Amino acid sequence: MKRILMLGLACSLAILAGCSGIQTTNPGVVGVDRTQYMFAGLSQNDVETSYAQSYRAGVKKAEASGVLITNSPLGKHVQQIAVRLVMQTHVFRPDAEKWGWFVNVIDADVVNANCGPGGKIIVYSGLIKRLNLTDDELSIALAHEIGHAIREHGREQASQNAVFELAGGVGANVLGAGSMGKTAITKALSTGVGLPFSRRDEVEADLIGLELAARAGYDPRAAITLWKKMAAVSKGSSTPSFLSTHPSDGDRMKLLEAAIPKVMPLYQASLK
Repeated sequence: MKRILMLGLACSLAILAGCSGIQTTNPGVVGVDRTQYMFAGLSQNDVETSYAQSYRAGVKKAEASGVLITNSPLGKHVQQIAVRLVMQTHVFRPDAEKWGWFVNVIDADVVNANCGPGGKIIVYSGLIKRLNLTDDELSIALAHEIGHAIREHGREQASQNAVFELAGGVGANVLGAGSMGKTAITKALSTGVGLPFSRRDEVEADLIGLELAARAGYDPRAAITLWKKMAAVSKGSSTPSFLSTHPSDGDRMKLLEAAIPKVMPLYQASLK
């Protein structure tokens, strides 16, 4: 039994050794510099390709249902704000501006927005209409989601899932059952990318988003009013999925209040 346990431990360590510590982004003035661990068998392209399939399916479904309003005045306005933000992503990673960015808007009473791997953005009209967002506030919300994408939080999640799946496969194989390999990667992609982000990830997206918005000419102080509006909505009958793993209201306000002075000079410079 001891030999089996030792073998399982050795195999698990070998799997963990397949994870490399990297920095997906430059720190910016906000100082996001945590080392991220990505599974070597799971490339950025793997994650982007997998997500792009589900993104296209979602957009197609919305179009068939008559709720895709990307070409409406509201949709075009959202696109204009997103373009300004995307033009600043090179500060954090030089390759991001060249991604295949898409911005689609869905007419639904949902307080949510998302930017998936590779720059695939979905915005629900409920986010803008129910919260009566200003352009500055909307830019903060979009920049936050873009922050998740350029920081590759989706791949990081999928990498963690892949390690867990493979570690479980090691145990099964040691005991004489199961197999490992592509199955674990496929399962990690199908479940990991769509999971809620951790609070650590949300903090990083807050900081990156704040700087992106400031550089794009949007007032970073709008982050305070945006998240106050979001907090008010969350006190209703149910918490929007957008907020399910976000920092507490108090923690978020402290974080933003400390970071805003760092990015205000960038905002002021963008207005000249």
